[in-house]
Amino acid sequence: MARVGMKRSAIYQRMSEGRFPKSRSLGPKCAVWVEAEINDWIQSIAEYSGRTDS
Repeated sequence: MARVGMKRSAIYQRMSEGRFPKSRSLGPKCAVWVEAEINDWIQSIAEYSGRTDS
């Protein structure tokens, strides 16, 4: 949550919409994300934000 600047509910909402990397379950109360997938997601947001509509 701190890394991407979103609340838990926003992350899970975007996951369900396919707009955020899926978490991996390590147990009943433990979810993790692959760091490389989060890095790629952040990079794609930065690239999209950097585009200008012409």
